[in-house]
Amino acid sequence: MKTYYCDLEVSLEIIGGKWKGLILYYLIKGPKRTSELKRLVHSISQKMLIQTLRELETDGLIRRKMYNQVPPKVEYSTTELGQSLEPILRELCSWGGNYAEKTFAQGEYQILYID
Repeated sequence: MKTYYCDLEVSLEIIGGKWKGLILYYLIKGPKRTSELKRLVHSISQKMLIQTLRELETDGLIRRKMYNQVPPKVEYSTTELGQSLEPILRELCSWGGNYAEKTFAQGEYQILYID
């Protein structure tokens, strides 16, 4: 049994880290194949992408759908629980943009929107 000292610890364990939030952000917009996620989440290795997808699936935030065809097709989408993170992720995006504007020097950062 794992002990937590506040609810934030639980939240950060489930969606914290470098990649989980980004993967969820893109999956909330609609189902994606592994190759699509790899293109969208820059700098993530294939190994880390698969590991993170497995963790999110184990935690019940995404589902993996495998199509019975050749070549095999796998698609990931959010579950209802994963979809419930949409307002939180949108608010984090907004906060990040505001933070960048207020704290980074002019020209010190660039946000490229891929949507």
